Amino acid sequence: MRDAFHEDLERISDQLVEMTRLAGSAMARATTALLDADIHLAESVIAADQQIDRMRSELDDLSIDLLARQQPVATDLRMVVTSMRMSADIERMGDLARHVAKVARLRYPESAVPPVLRSTILQMGQVAERIVAKAGSVIAGRDVESAVALDRDDDEMDRLHREVFAMLLEGKWKHGTEAAVDLTLIGRYYERFGDHAVSVARRVVYLVTGEWHTEPDEDLEQIGAR
Repeated sequence: MRDAFHEDLERISDQLVEMTRLAGSAMARATTALLDADIHLAESVIAADQQIDRMRSELDDLSIDLLARQQPVATDLRMVVTSMRMSADIERMGDLARHVAKVARLRYPESAVPPVLRSTILQMGQVAERIVAKAGSVIAGRDVESAVALDRDDDEMDRLHREVFAMLLEGKWKHGTEAAVDLTLIGRYYERFGDHAVSVARRVVYLVTGEWHTEPDEDLEQIGAR
């Protein structure tokens, strides 16, 4: 009975990792659709989000079933409850990729990103891919040190987000209000994508250590160094 329980826990972990892979793929394709005004790619991202939603639903159903049947305690209980919260974060990351794709679809056949910001948005897409891939590795390995490092990696996304705003607010912006609104939303989507990946990493720290930290600080870094 306990062997079957731990097999279910492994299945939950594997599903979380697969969800991060799908979310990363979605954001990568959404970024390409956005920059290249690729309507077919945008539509595929929007449609594929249902798979991530379905996986979250299946994972939550399994977790609730385990809570009811097995009444886990200690680390096993943390694993089940924390996994449900991580699935919510990852599902939201998929939603954010879908939002980026919807902007691409809305502005087709033009690109929603003016040339002056293409490099910055491309970098945000690359950082998003890197962060979610690391989140998947953190889940798979329950790697506290990498989880703490991911929190710092998100600083790059925040810097790029500020760069977008600085460009929009300076007096040289010549691309109109519509483009400014689009870029404000797009920048926020990428920034929140990174935040959810950080949330996943912090939940892994809690899962392994039983300690919860909402902000990166010296105590969290000390946990990662253990």
